[in-house]
Amino acid sequence: MEVECSPPLLEFMRELKNVPAQLKMVEPKNVHLTLKFLGNTEEEIVPDLEAVMRRSVEGVSSFEVNLHGVGVFPNENYITVIWVGMEKEQELASIAGKLDELLQPLGHKKERRPFSPHITVARVKRIKDRDALITTLKRYKETDFGMMKVDSIKLKKSVLTPKGPIYTTLKEVELG
Repeated sequence: MEVECSPPLLEFMRELKNVPAQLKMVEPKNVHLTLKFLGNTEEEIVPDLEAVMRRSVEGVSSFEVNLHGVGVFPNENYITVIWVGMEKEQELASIAGKLDELLQPLGHKKERRPFSPHITVARVKRIKDRDALITTLKRYKETDFGMMKVDSIKLKKSVLTPKGPIYTTLKEVELG
């Protein structure tokens, strides 16, 4: 689902650009939360995917989550991704779990790791000054970046181009 970038989130992203590191920043218009990555998928199964999406949100009303704190994957010693976390994400975890289960009959493997709701803001190519990057991350570690309303889930198609990914919404399922 797309995330509207709040002023504090945009400020954090701007500050990251000034850190001595080679970062591939996510364009603000492309910031999103992934509930389940499907990879290459045949278009013929899009109706089946939409049915799974509908089942995964049955009985779930729209809700809000708090964008809060920052972190890295996999760890501070080897940073490949910089992310913003979420609080009050139980509903997201429930939807992601249902998607994970319901997609198995369509050939998608169950996730090995527990769902960790986050939005990726940058991918790290090379760090020139690790201390400067860590200092910036620590400064935002407990920052509230605002609330995000969740009122639908979307099936997105991504096409990778030299200028970055192009996302297209194939299906959208509204929450109750």
